[in-house]
Amino acid sequence: MSGITLLVEDPKWRSHRGLTALLTRAAEAARRSARLKGSVTILLAGDRKLRDLNHDFRGKDKPTNVLSFPADGSHAGDIAIAYGVTAREAKAAATKFADHAAHLVVHGVLHLAGYDHVRAKDALVMEPLEVKILKRLGIADPYAAASP
Repeated sequence: MSGITLLVEDPKWRSHRGLTALLTRAAEAARRSARLKGSVTILLAGDRKLRDLNHDFRGKDKPTNVLSFPADGSHAGDIAIAYGVTAREAKAAATKFADHAAHLVVHGVLHLAGYDHVRAKDALVMEPLEVKILKRLGIADPYAAASP
């Protein structure tokens, strides 16, 4: 049994065939790679929900792509992802929506496991791990286009 629970709040997430299965696989792959213990809940929401969460928990009154909320014990934490932000970012990066959404899931799970990217030296650890996990899922390096 998977320790990943997907909650689809915004119906737009259901318009992509096979997406929820991919996101569950991405979360499991990231959880295994990071040796994260405990269950993970992923909320697939709209921009307004992420804006509210971003405001309430980070003091930022704007939607964001992904938020992670670590927990203790048998529940590792929660992740919330905004549909509209994800769609706009995927379009801007000329990448598939599903691939970008999977990247955000991996990114969120790694945050639950304690990884960070605020400091450059931390990003040098987290980003290659994201790339490795995504490659196992058949998803191209999301940072390759951003490289000089």
